[in-house]
Amino acid sequence: MDLIVSHEAADPLPSQGFSIEKNEIMNGTITRREMFLACIGFYEFFSPKMWRAAFTELVATAFLVFTLTTSIISCLDSHVSEQKLLVPIAVFIIAFLFLMVTVPLSGGHMSPVFTFIAALKGIVTLARAATYVLAQCLGSIVGFLIINSVMSHNAARRYSLGGCLIGGNGTSAGISAETALILEFTCTFVVLFVGVTIAFDKRRCKELGLVVACAIVAGAMAIAVFVSITVTQKPGYAGVGLNPARCLGPALLHGGPLWQGHWVFWVGPFLACVVYYGFAKTLPEEGLVWEDKFEHDIINLARVLRNGTGTSCHLQTKK
Repeated sequence: MDLIVSHEAADPLPSQGFSIEKNEIMNGTITRREMFLACIGFYEFFSPKMWRAAFTELVATAFLVFTLTTSIISCLDSHVSEQKLLVPIAVFIIAFLFLMVTVPLSGGHMSPVFTFIAALKGIVTLARAATYVLAQCLGSIVGFLIINSVMSHNAARRYSLGGCLIGGNGTSAGISAETALILEFTCTFVVLFVGVTIAFDKRRCKELGLVVACAIVAGAMAIAVFVSITVTQKPGYAGVGLNPARCLGPALLHGGPLWQGHWVFWVGPFLACVVYYGFAKTLPEEGLVWEDKFEHDIINLARVLRNGTGTSCHLQTKK
């Protein structure tokens, strides 16, 4: 989630750099290609620190998928009367613990949704965002392979590997693509509005500290899951995913009904990110102190690449 408190713990490596300014572009000192590479953060591909963070995302996503999926299936397969209460509780505990560990290491994304909104807001470069998403997708596949090797095939089929089914396959009743799309969009927006607004607020995040900030983000995710699982009450759909990569492994390796509606898990959350990004631009500035590193904000990048206006793009090189 790239909480502000996590940046203060970052390793202050000595660095030098240069900024691509408007006059350099007009004078021809910097080529369009160099400007483009600087703006997307191409230099990060040569940073061992970024690759260590991406590997952290891969490992964290793999075990998050494994832990969440097995816990959700265990909750749904339990014989208690209020199964729908167990799932959000499990989501809160697991998400909170994983955030506490990974936020200081990689930003604690573990989902293309949080990486996408961080890229839109300029918290991470497009180069780092692309690397993170690839790592998260690979992590999802690894997590599914572990699940597939240890879990009962009957349970996995009955609950569609923790709620990755859109439609129905005879033994599991999923929900329609239209309903899932609305839920994925709405609940993802709620999580972004509650969790990301605080995570990207420099002042509030420092006031609350890492523990409380992670608890708020995890709580927002648990609420979204509770709302969605309550209104649907379908065993094949265990609430909103909030993580398109979570169902990627099952869809790729099992296919069939799991693949037919898989697009919903990507389109819904990504639309929510775009809408939230536009909405955040209208929030009162006096009430928020946004993160400083917005030179890679998507609108600023577009302005720089189009006509050289906007905030300069900074290219860092390690000594």
